[in-house]
Amino acid sequence: MDEDHGTEFDRPTDRSPAWRHARMIDPARIGMAGHSIGGASAASAMMGDQQMRAGVNLDGSFFDPVPTGGLGGRPFMMLGTGGEDTSWVRDWPNLDGWKRWLAVSGSGHFTFTDIPVLADQLGLLPPEEPLSGDRSQQITRRYVAAFFDLHLKGVSRTLLDGPSPEYPEVVFHRTN
Repeated sequence: MDEDHGTEFDRPTDRSPAWRHARMIDPARIGMAGHSIGGASAASAMMGDQQMRAGVNLDGSFFDPVPTGGLGGRPFMMLGTGGEDTSWVRDWPNLDGWKRWLAVSGSGHFTFTDIPVLADQLGLLPPEEPLSGDRSQQITRRYVAAFFDLHLKGVSRTLLDGPSPEYPEVVFHRTN
């Protein structure tokens, strides 16, 4: 490990990156989204790396608390089932930039992955999660894309301003 650069994989935009296509990465447009522990990792990654400009947590508990000093004013969105995850309640006030807490009615923990799409095709979608695989995928894609369009590309998306008749399942639990 080089003390100026960390491991060879933690700085994809360094002068000598490990990945041969690293020049395709715009260092001003790096964001992170993840599901479950990957969603919790989005905030953790932002705490440790200022290059991360925006983050999305898809139904993951925060294992590393968001510091009281926040994430340096960077935007963060939480999209989940709507259950009162105590870590979301705890860390919401510490998110100091643009933020949204969205809940999806009729969803389950795996709604925000490809599992509902595959389960639909196999006829295995759990009855307690009435949202179809196609609808789950559509909601996840649209809201995550709108978030990154706004915060990494500067393209305004009214979808993030409040409830949408196109997506009545999405409840704006909390906003800034």
